[in-house]
Amino acid sequence: MINHLLPPATLDRVGRVLDRHWLRLTMLAWLGIAIWYVWQRWAGIHWLSLGDTDDNMRLMQVRALLDGQGWFDLRNYRLNPPGGFNIHWSRLVDLPIAALIVVLRPFVGVAEAERLACGIAPLLPLAVTLAALGATLRRLVHPLAWPLGIALFLATNVLLGMFMPDRIDHHGWQLAMLAVTVAGLCDPRRGRGGALVGGATAVSLTIGLEMLPYAAMAGAIIALAWIWDRGERDRLAVYALGLAGGTAAGFAGFASDANRLYRCDALTPVYASTVVLAGGLLLGLAMLSPQRPAVRLVLAIVAGALVAGFFALAFPQCLGRPEQVSDELYTSWLSQVREAKPIYRHPLRIALPIVTLPLIGLIGAVLATWQARRQPSLRGWACVALFGAFAASMLLWQARAGPAAQLLAVPGAAALAWLALPLLAAPRFWLAKAAAAAGLFVIVSGSFTPIVIDSFGVDRPSAYVRRVNKATGRCLTLPAMRPLDRYPAQTVFTFVDLGPRLITLTHHSAIAGPYHRNGDAILDVHHAFMRSPAEARAIMKRHGATMLLVCPDMAESTNYRAKARGGFYDRLAKGESFDWLTPLPIKQGSPFRAFRVK
Repeated sequence: MINHLLPPATLDRVGRVLDRHWLRLTMLAWLGIAIWYVWQRWAGIHWLSLGDTDDNMRLMQVRALLDGQGWFDLRNYRLNPPGGFNIHWSRLVDLPIAALIVVLRPFVGVAEAERLACGIAPLLPLAVTLAALGATLRRLVHPLAWPLGIALFLATNVLLGMFMPDRIDHHGWQLAMLAVTVAGLCDPRRGRGGALVGGATAVSLTIGLEMLPYAAMAGAIIALAWIWDRGERDRLAVYALGLAGGTAAGFAGFASDANRLYRCDALTPVYASTVVLAGGLLLGLAMLSPQRPAVRLVLAIVAGALVAGFFALAFPQCLGRPEQVSDELYTSWLSQVREAKPIYRHPLRIALPIVTLPLIGLIGAVLATWQARRQPSLRGWACVALFGAFAASMLLWQARAGPAAQLLAVPGAAALAWLALPLLAAPRFWLAKAAAAAGLFVIVSGSFTPIVIDSFGVDRPSAYVRRVNKATGRCLTLPAMRPLDRYPAQTVFTFVDLGPRLITLTHHSAIAGPYHRNGDAILDVHHAFMRSPAEARAIMKRHGATMLLVCPDMAESTNYRAKARGGFYDRLAKGESFDWLTPLPIKQGSPFRAFRVK
């Protein structure tokens, strides 16, 4: 533990209250934060500003559940009708959203209940995250350091965005489970810590496989701790039980009908059987627990080899890309997804604010681990340092690791701030102390990065990029899409990234959304817009589309024009008319162009 204390007078006044009632105070802080963000983002809540395609699909999944669709039927019948398409999610994250809608709709009606539920639901995992961070900081830094976790969390960018109103997709809950995992790794009560890590990992895997690398890392850390210290057998045993039992229960209770096949992109029999096997082997290791560390190491290696061998021999199809998409779709779409690209392939304006806090947190965690080398907190800090280094390295694979990397950086950054607290005693006047405290927080939180970027105009967006962003934003709004309901419900052929938003805000159906299980339909949309007008018409006819809807200058449209000069969309965008398309009026000033497909 880092033993720098606050000034004695301050400790006497507030220390006992902060220590004894830290969880209640954390929940009170969460309530204030939640109220603030609901108020601040009320306009977005009112206009159902679900900016991400996944958020729109999540709401559609909840609507289907409340309308009577089967619990294990996750097929969306309004994308690629009439058969629809299966998505690889589970219903676990649907539950709080659906519960909020059911509770609120008798008082405010269905539409307003949906808006309120989408605004409130993302803030629920925030409470879990703040409590888990507080527990970690109390164990590793100081019993009074937990408010630093809240402050540092609020200073993040991509991490905080995962918990904002209308961000109803599953990432917030997975990040909350990651925070619980870290708290369990640092818990001095070994059985409880193992239960937290095992249970949180099982919940995360039930939601989706996005955190699978972090789940594997958590298991490796627990196994390494057992190899080093035989006394960790209780943590390992309870972790193994929680992991295997929780994953089996998650598969039984939440795996959709489609996920009961041998797919590689969700908690299917592939991963359920592998995780249960891993849990059983880890439980066996904990029960054996030989005296010699070298023997424990050999047994752990053998167990790991057995799990890897089972996976490779039983499910060889899953050794490649888990999405199992065609080479064409991977090249033209999946490899081009922005968040799937390494952080160094992003503009500096985007990359630098993401990586700053993870680097600061890693420095702080390494320094705290060194200082705790003769203290009981050594094991906890070693876990945090290993996890932080792993998360930072994940950014070199995909930028979507940014939220997790920032979350895992909070303990290390808090340790740096706590180490520097004695420096605040030097200034004599309260104003100087306040300025020093603000400067210290800006440094350890990485908040200086956006200031530097804006001051020096680093990678400032061009006029073209601003125009594309503006067009994309306008076409996704409720006022822009609502006039489309003046036309009878029908199948609309539109951009892939517009499909989920269109079916959420109107009564129309669409062809595709950006989901790999919808791969054939995605390619059909690409082919239609990039090939000849005759091929475009044939594809639309095959899908039964009777309306064409485009959003000029939307980001997706620029790809069609850039990659297929002279293709159907390029010619349409230049004003060329076709005898099988009849322009349809929408509303004056609408960002859309609509056509009846003959």
